[in-house]
This record gives sequence, C-alpha cells and structure tokens, in this order.
Amino acid sequence: MTALQWILAALCVLTPLVALHEWGHYIVARMCGVKVLTYSIGFGKRLFGWTSPKTGIEYKVCAIPLGGYVRMLDEREGDVPADEQHKAFNRQHPLKKIAIVAAGPAMNLLIAVALFFVLFMTPSEQLNTRIGVIAPESPAAASTLVAGEKIIAIDGRAVQTWEAVNYALADRMGETGEITITTETANDLVASDWAAKDIKAEPSSTGTSPDTISKDVILKSEQAASQTTHRIAVHEFMQGEQKGMGALESLGVLPFQPVIKPVIGKVVPEGAADLMGLKAGDEVLAIDDKKITHWLEAATIIRSNPETMLKFLVLRDGREISLDVMPQGVKNGSERIGQIGVRVAYDGESAVPSEYRMTVSHTPKEAMVRAFERTYQLTATTFASIGKMITGMIGLDNLSGPITIAEVSKTSFEIGWQQVLSTAAIISLSLAVMNLLPIPVLDGGHLLFYLYELIFRKPISERVQMAGIRLGMSLLLCFMVLAIVNDVLRLFG
Repeated sequence: MTALQWILAALCVLTPLVALHEWGHYIVARMCGVKVLTYSIGFGKRLFGWTSPKTGIEYKVCAIPLGGYVRMLDEREGDVPADEQHKAFNRQHPLKKIAIVAAGPAMNLLIAVALFFVLFMTPSEQLNTRIGVIAPESPAAASTLVAGEKIIAIDGRAVQTWEAVNYALADRMGETGEITITTETANDLVASDWAAKDIKAEPSSTGTSPDTISKDVILKSEQAASQTTHRIAVHEFMQGEQKGMGALESLGVLPFQPVIKPVIGKVVPEGAADLMGLKAGDEVLAIDDKKITHWLEAATIIRSNPETMLKFLVLRDGREISLDVMPQGVKNGSERIGQIGVRVAYDGESAVPSEYRMTVSHTPKEAMVRAFERTYQLTATTFASIGKMITGMIGLDNLSGPITIAEVSKTSFEIGWQQVLSTAAIISLSLAVMNLLPIPVLDGGHLLFYLYELIFRKPISERVQMAGIRLGMSLLLCFMVLAIVNDVLRLFG
C-alpha cells in the first residue's frame, strides 16, 4: 500500500509540473509560427489521447511519467511540403529557437514563484531565531554561542527565521573553515515587550522564512539589544560524520523546544517497547544510568542507538522498574535510527514563551518580491551544490532520483497543503535547473547549439550534434542510474 501511495503522490506533484514545462515549449513554438505535431506527457506506450481536428496536433499521455516532449515539424526528421517549410523548427531564426527551448525551464521557474507567492500570502505564527538548545559535542558547543541569543545574520547575510538560517547554512555544505554568526541579546527588562509585538515576515514551505520587522520594533530592539559575532569552526560541514544530518543539527543550534515530561502516552502493539514490557503511563527516569528529565533527552538516546540494548528505569504506579529495551533500527534518509514504538503523553501545557514567537504576514507586493527572492536563492544554491559535486566537495550520494521524489511527495501530503505546495515549488525549481545543464539532449545543451548558431551565423554540423546527443544520453543514463542507486541505498542500505 505504501508503494502505491508513493506513486500516486509523486504523480500528483510531478505530472502537473511536467505538463506545464512542456506547455512552455508548446505555446512559445506556436507563438513563433512553428508547427507542433505532438504534445506528450510521459514517454513510451500511449495510454490515451486525442488529435485536434482543427490543428492536427496529437495530445497524449504515455506510460512512463518521468518527463514529456513536444514534437515539432522539422526537416531533419523527414520530408516537409514546400508550403509548410516556413513552419519547420530548423528554418527558424536562432533567437526563436532559443526562446522555444528556454520556455520550458522558464515555465518551471514561474511555477516556483507562483507557489511561493501563495505560501508567503498565508499568515502564520512561528518560532523566531532565538536559540533554544545548543547540542552537546557540536561545532556550536565549542564556540561562544549560548542558548537565548537570537541569530540575525549568517556570514553577513541577514536571517530572521529558521528557514533563512537553514538556507544560509546549507550554502556552506561540504566546506571547511569558519561560519560567522551574528547574534542579538535583548535586555531582560524589555525583551518580552518587543518580542511580543506583531512582526511582519514571509511564510514559507516549512512555516519559516526571512521576515521583515516593522520599524518601531527594530528601533526598540536596537536600543534594547547588544550584538555579538561568533566564529564557528566546521570541517566538511554536513558531510563525513554529519552525513544525513540537517544544517541546524550539523552546526548544533536548535530552535526552542518545549520541556515535555518523559511519560509514555501510548505503546504501539508489537513494537519494541510493547515486546519488552513498557506500558502507557510509565515515566522514564533514566536510560543506561543517564538521568532523564524531559522527553527530548529520551528520544535522542533512543534514536542514536538502533539495535542496541538499553537499560530503562521507569516509574510505574509509584514503583521503580528496570527493563531492557532494544530500539528497532529504522532507515531515515541516509541514516539508521532507533525506534521503540511509543508516543509521549503531551498535555499541551508546555507553551512557547512570547520571546520565542512571532507572527508573519505580507502584502501581495511583499509576497511577490519574497517569492522571486526565494526562487533566486534556491536556484543559486542548487547550481552551487552541483558545482560542489563536480569538484568533489560534497559526495555524489547527495544526488536523488524518482524514489526520493515519491517519498517526499507522500510525506508532504501527510503534513498538509502548504508542504505540498512547498515540495512542488522545490521540485519545479529543480526541474528548471536540471534542464538548463549544458548537456546535449537537455534544454541547456540545445541552448548551447543555438547560441553557437546565433554567434557564428551557422548551425553546428549534424555530425557534431549527433555525437553530442549520444554523449548526453550516456551521461543522463549514468546520472539516472546513480540517482536510483542512491535512493535504494537510502531506503534499504
């Protein structure tokens, strides 16, 4: 059932993006006077479709939904009647060819902007960038950073929400050196006053993103706060021992997390906890002789010890009981974590203090500006990551394929509509970047051919083009195989 859910979720997210990408090629080709023969979503055997009696264009959906194509009249593919030669793609001016080819990736970028705009127009309350926890034995723990400070810049780049922090840190993936973090500490007398005021900021796919604080709040916070610059040493950031960890976890800086009592609320039948004797209502006092005061401590130990026998000391009906429990090893992305099959008994009393909260909202104009900024930032980050893969700064195992897309799509549907839109925006942006790579067969490779034709006023020879296409297909096949292997290893490795 899970596999079917993955497939359906991926189709719901990916198919519209592919269809609109091809529609970009299609509509610009028609605007340029090129005759379109086929508009196809997917490859391989035709599942269903129709042919327009007015234009003769065949519209179809095919069996393999990992792309699509628009077939145009072209003398290189067969004889063209004399009265239609002016409609052939190969007869067009290089600028028209460039416009037709670039329209697909451009459409994906516009889709990303539109989806981010919708997300930024959605008001929400979220955590600000005040540090809640400094993880022990982390780069942050070895620095002068302390919990309670508010992060306002990473490497000189202003950040005012956790997603902005995430993106800024992700830009340093694979690097060795220092990350500069600027923080702000408000005076106790006025901290709760200015932090509790309404703040305008941009929402995002995960509920956080860079915010724009109103002027009166900025003035008051500047008067009430002192700024400190911290330099944190990192080695192969988010790689090596940190492989599979998020940017915040790798640095060791975490948002505020409410203190929740380590009391088990529900035990999953046939899970490790159930089989080893843990029961709902048990309060975890210690694990392997380490005192447990809140649920996060217990969860961290359990996650870090898959397939390892742990000694639990629990309080049940006023009596202390010792139990041996072995967390089940579960694949989570590229790492293996421990799970015992329990849910915490959360009473909802652990509220987030006002100094850790902010409300985000925008005008339509602000939302549109932020949408373009977000699209630009993620595009630049994606190209930078590809460059780091090529130079070996980050591993090729960071490359993901259709299985990961399906898994992420399914998860987004489980979380909610905002996460679905966020996932679709990021995948759409990734499709644009991938298609712009200068590899023959992809749009980027064709753009190189037509730029050559524009500059030198003659097309590249058929022999060179065919050799490039064969090379491009080989590279694309290798990348696809590598991506699928990475996906399988993440799931089962």
